[in-house]
Amino acid sequence: MFNQKHPIPTLIPRWRLRRLIKKHPIAHHLWKSVTRRIRLLDRLDSVERAQLRAMVIWFLAHKTIWGADGLTVTAQMKLVVATLACLPVLKLGFSYLDGWSEVILYPGAFRVSHARSDEFGLVHDQADALSGESWLHGPLVLSWEDVRQNAFRPQSGRNVVIHEIAHKLDGLNGAMNGMPPLHRTMIRENWTQSFTAAFQHLQQQLAAGQQPDINPYAATDPAEFFAVVSEYFFTAPQVLVRHHPELYRQLAGFYRQQTK
Repeated sequence: MFNQKHPIPTLIPRWRLRRLIKKHPIAHHLWKSVTRRIRLLDRLDSVERAQLRAMVIWFLAHKTIWGADGLTVTAQMKLVVATLACLPVLKLGFSYLDGWSEVILYPGAFRVSHARSDEFGLVHDQADALSGESWLHGPLVLSWEDVRQNAFRPQSGRNVVIHEIAHKLDGLNGAMNGMPPLHRTMIRENWTQSFTAAFQHLQQQLAAGQQPDINPYAATDPAEFFAVVSEYFFTAPQVLVRHHPELYRQLAGFYRQQTK
């Protein structure tokens, strides 16, 4: 279900970072007005907030954020997206966001057509309304309505930006399969065992008609499971600690953060 390649480097020279911050500053009043409303940042101390601000500056300098379907993207909207996108990689480094360059914002849920096979092997085009989509080497596609809701009126276990960034991290090994590049200090077997056990437990709950511990969408496949539990790790860590403590420990080891 899960496999692993080698970890990737995470650091850039400090002189490059200082030059970048000087060249692309974020106005203090804009930074404060946006970040004070994002409740997920409340747990960060002053040092971590400074680190996050530097990463957001890097993100805005390297990623193009533009609107689709007539959406006008403001500086505040860009800052919200960049802040939520950088939060998961705060302790990982800039290079974990390499390999793609665009964020596309739709006003709300957007429709995407996918070819799917039925039980007879016939292929059909099926249109789905999505709040987010992430391509392996392509853009991050988001519904601004959902981004704004998740940022300023958070819900337990739901954050579309974190979900899609988790897919990006998952794909760093070359495929979105629920296994991001683990750090050298992590044990692959422990990750596999804890994720497989929690994934199977969720599928068994759903098969038995029981109320699941987490969003049932996580049972879709290992890639969606990793993305969904990453949402819980940042927005509702107490749910994981209560129902899947070993899963929480593995995520804390990967993201190098304690969120509970």
